[in-house]
Amino acid sequence: MLIVDDSRLQRKILSSSVKRWGFEVFEAGSGEEALKICEDVLPDLVLSDWMMPGMTGLEFCASFRELSQDQYGYFILLTSKSEKAEVAMGLEAGADDFVTKPVDANELRARIAAGERILQMQRELTEKNRLITDTLDELQRLYDSLDSDLLEAKKLQQSLVRERHKSFDSGDLSLMLKSSGHVGGDLVGFFPAQAGHLGLFSIDVSGHGISSALMTARLAGYLSAAAPDQNVALQRCPDGSYAFLPPEEVIETLNDLVLDEMETEHYFTLLLADVDLTTGHVRMAQAGHPHPAVQRADGAIEQYGPGGFPVGLMSGISFTQFETQLHPGDRLLLLSDGVTECPGVDGDMLEEAGLADLMQDLAQVSGPAFFEALIWRLTEFAGETTFPDDVSGVLFEYHGADQSK
Repeated sequence: MLIVDDSRLQRKILSSSVKRWGFEVFEAGSGEEALKICEDVLPDLVLSDWMMPGMTGLEFCASFRELSQDQYGYFILLTSKSEKAEVAMGLEAGADDFVTKPVDANELRARIAAGERILQMQRELTEKNRLITDTLDELQRLYDSLDSDLLEAKKLQQSLVRERHKSFDSGDLSLMLKSSGHVGGDLVGFFPAQAGHLGLFSIDVSGHGISSALMTARLAGYLSAAAPDQNVALQRCPDGSYAFLPPEEVIETLNDLVLDEMETEHYFTLLLADVDLTTGHVRMAQAGHPHPAVQRADGAIEQYGPGGFPVGLMSGISFTQFETQLHPGDRLLLLSDGVTECPGVDGDMLEEAGLADLMQDLAQVSGPAFFEALIWRLTEFAGETTFPDDVSGVLFEYHGADQSK
């Protein structure tokens, strides 16, 4: 404690009392002397006279507050003043409490005890704030590390779709994969099948984030274009070629694999298609995925399919094959429900009717530009550049077989 008073006798009386109460005491005969002491050792408690020659107690209090910005000190003014205006002046200068002269020892002890309680609470609050700051700093470091990892994970997930556009003799294929966050649960792709056949798939894993993204990575291996022996949609023939298994059987196999071999609560929707590049005939199977959309050369839109259960929900489920015939100028579009279930500005979803309108508006736009335009139109519909769900798609535009070959 620091006692400041220009009266040596008053200092001795006060010092004698507070030493008996267990305090270490410093004394100063003026505000200037007190400031020098505070610059070396900042006291927790200050007991200062108001009226002193030179620097007054109020001026010393204001200067003391400038010194104690990081460490709070409790300041008690000794005064014979009791008018409200003077008390307000003292509070404005930074004083915490007042003791009226002549000083009553019991009152002084009580006011010092109150100051000690406030200082203790202040120290506890400071410590808690320090812990909070340290925790927030650690959380920020963890967030930065996680964010960096997620950015790398996004690159890896996007690399699962190695080619976003590929041309064949009878048609062009375009792919789109846009996650709502760093990583997502959508996956699109293609793989060569038996001679003249092309496999297409569109997958939407339940949920979002890392666990869904890991699921898509594993599913990519089951429908791999690079490793046909591991592709569950393909069967190796005696001559070394590969044949496309019936799509409904492939989905049943995937359903068994998820339920029997994967310890996960995730399920996924899937649309799997086998496209005959020569004839334009397409056979498909659907597992809870949005209906495929066929846009005819004259602009007419067809959206149909049996629907079906998602993969990984129930065992013993069978799936139904359905077919369509593409003619030159027709195109087949497979989309995740992030498109049809995208909410608009008014809260209503786009749905299949809205998708049909978009496709008709974009009938003359082809290839990767079609998906760019689709995202732009979807952004206008939603009223924002980010969507609540992943958005992905496969577009196959059939030109017809080259009859000259």
